[in-house]
Amino acid sequence: MTGMHRQMTGRVVIATHNKGKLVEMRELLAPHGVEAVSAGELNLPEPEETGTSFAANARIKAEAAAFAAGLPAIADDSGLVVDALDGAPGIYSARWAGATKDFRRAMERVEAGLRERDAFTPAQRTAHFVSVLCVAWPDGHREEFEGRVDGTLVWPPRGERGFGYDPMFLPDGFDLTFGEMSAEQKHGLPPLSHRARAFLKLAEACLGSR
Repeated sequence: MTGMHRQMTGRVVIATHNKGKLVEMRELLAPHGVEAVSAGELNLPEPEETGTSFAANARIKAEAAAFAAGLPAIADDSGLVVDALDGAPGIYSARWAGATKDFRRAMERVEAGLRERDAFTPAQRTAHFVSVLCVAWPDGHREEFEGRVDGTLVWPPRGERGFGYDPMFLPDGFDLTFGEMSAEQKHGLPPLSHRARAFLKLAEACLGSR
């Protein structure tokens, strides 16, 4: 497959208006000598996320930014998939936080759903994070990479680091939540976070990863 991949060089657009994602993506791109500019900084419009899967929404965001900016664009669509909630919030993870992006409220909503289903033990509170990264070029070429990490949900949330649902997500095999971990712990090698795992695949394919 390697022959099929296209290398990214120079400037790329990170197709997000989410500050947490932007910081994380910039940290991941930094070692590769690629200059990252965000969709927000370029005043690109946010496309309507009408997809029914993480991959479809990542594709919508990446293609919109690539066409609007005339540069390669990377978009992430990611979310928390809770088994006891039949996969919710899933692709609606950000929407659960509402217009004000209140993830404390979103975490409370997840917790309320678990309690309604009498899910109190770790075995009943399994979940995973999924991240699909799509790289799109202005000429329509695109590539997609997926990462996931399994864990359980804790209550109350722990830690002020990370963003989104990180403080309630305890990755399997660890005793710190994503909200308690440093960026190095989440993104180091081998990468732990779903986005870092997807990014490693992207880097190997499109950034001539070292």
